[in-house]
Amino acid sequence: MGGTSDERDVSLASGVEVARALRAAGHEVLAVDTTRGVLSGDEEARLLEGGVRVAPPASGELDTLDEGQTVALTREPSLESVDLFFLALHGGSGEDGTIQALLDVARVAYTGSDRLGCSLAMDKEVTKRLLRDGGIPTPDWISHDPADALAWPGVDEVRSVLGLPVIVKAAGGGSSLRLVLAHDTEELAAALEESAGWGDLVLFERYHEGREFTVGVVGDDTFPVGEIVPEHEIFDYECKYQPGKAQEIFPADIPEDLSDRLRALALRVHRALRMRDFSRVDFIVDEEGRAWCLEANALPGMTANSLLPKAAAAAGVSFPELCDRIARLARERKEAHS
Repeated sequence: MGGTSDERDVSLASGVEVARALRAAGHEVLAVDTTRGVLSGDEEARLLEGGVRVAPPASGELDTLDEGQTVALTREPSLESVDLFFLALHGGSGEDGTIQALLDVARVAYTGSDRLGCSLAMDKEVTKRLLRDGGIPTPDWISHDPADALAWPGVDEVRSVLGLPVIVKAAGGGSSLRLVLAHDTEELAAALEESAGWGDLVLFERYHEGREFTVGVVGDDTFPVGEIVPEHEIFDYECKYQPGKAQEIFPADIPEDLSDRLRALALRVHRALRMRDFSRVDFIVDEEGRAWCLEANALPGMTANSLLPKAAAAAGVSFPELCDRIARLARERKEAHS
């Protein structure tokens, strides 16, 4: 857990919740912040009490952490005999496949997607290309690299191709960070200026008004569809992680055929992006009943307020049972390849 991405708070909150759940399921657990090493019981307790702050960590705060964040995985003696690494990392090198590659080289078992699945799901532009090629509906988009100043689009270009409103987001963003809904030309101009400084490929995506749904995948199974009704216009960072900022309805009050269609699409997305063990796939369903895949999460949040645990609960699976199932999937895969 932890790391140095702007989703560090979410990762720490996920990690301590997972550690507690795994202990409840009978496992012996060490909680490891990849920048600082094994956490004490008191440190875990403080993180459990603290939760996720309203705003993500400032860049200056992240800069003070150890940039060589794999130190805890490569030099910590107490980790030499572990059976399994349960990854609760979000964003940055914890979710883009970097740490997964390190663990592959070390030949140790770990939960979740490997370096390929993580990198495919983390890059929203690559995700959308694979979905489109696989016949899975995803909103139209154009992408531009801010480093190529000559090709950087203007308001008129984005508006003519995608219309307004339009979504502006970083290709490598998560937790709805670096995401803007621009309603008019003035807001789009401001979003263009802001996104040029994100240091990432920027996606401009057609906005489809509708109901937002999410589907959790574990193994080859899907959990009941959930509907998200945020207090804000979009399901932003605050609505995701602050209690009471969104209604998260599990199971969603939708016709059975729509539920079946979304669950089937989620499995197709999970497989198209080479994900494994678990994932969460998000959709918008427009007024005409068309489902559009927005993105997939190879390492979805596992906090008390996160969507995958709520989906599991709707299927009668407790949080300790969910974490245990994910751990056993990873362990069984390792044993099968030994």
